[in-house]
Amino acid sequence: MFGRKKDAEKAQSPLATPTEGRADAPRTSGKGAPTPKRSVQQAARRRPLVPDDRKAAREQSRQAQREERLRTRHALEVDDERGLPLRDKGPQRRFIRQYVDARWNLGEFLMIAAMVFVLLSFINSLAVQSYIMIAFWALMVAVILDSVLLRRKLKRAIDAKFGAPNSGDLWYGITRALQLRRLRLPKPQVKRGQYPA
Repeated sequence: MFGRKKDAEKAQSPLATPTEGRADAPRTSGKGAPTPKRSVQQAARRRPLVPDDRKAAREQSRQAQREERLRTRHALEVDDERGLPLRDKGPQRRFIRQYVDARWNLGEFLMIAAMVFVLLSFINSLAVQSYIMIAFWALMVAVILDSVLLRRKLKRAIDAKFGAPNSGDLWYGITRALQLRRLRLPKPQVKRGQYPA
C-alpha cells in the first residue's frame, strides 16, 4: 500500500530517470554478476596433484630452491635478519655472535693444530710422537677451559642485557667459538675487541 504511492511519485517526478524503479533495469552498483555455484568454485580451485608438464614443473621447483639458497647465502654473508635461518634469528643470537666474534677463542685454532699434529705424527721418533700427544692433550684441556670461561662470561652478559639466556643460546656461542673465524656463518660483523654494548 505504501510502496505503490512512492512508486507513483517517482514515476511522476521530472528528475526520475527512465530506468529508475523498473525491475529489469541493469544494476549500476554491486558485484555485477551472480554468485557462482559451489561446484563451479571448487572446480576452479582444483589443481592436479601431478602437473601436465612434469619436466617444466621440476625445473621451476629447482629454480625456486636455487633462488631461496642464494637469498639465504646472501643473508648469511651480510647478517641480514630477514633471510637468516631460524637458529640464527633474534636479538640474543646476534648479541652472542658479536660477543664471540669480538673475542680471541682457543677453539678456533683447534682444527689447524690438529692438522699440524697429524702431519708431525709421521715423524719416526717415539720421543717426538709422545711430545706431540702431550701437546695435543694440553691444547684440548685448554680449549675446554676456555669454553667453560666463555660460557660463564656469555651467561653474565646475556643476563645483564636480556634477563636470561634462551634454551640453546650458550651452546650456540660455544659452537661458534670452535669454528675458524673465516668460516663462520653468518659472517662476523665486528672486529676483535669490539664487544657489543
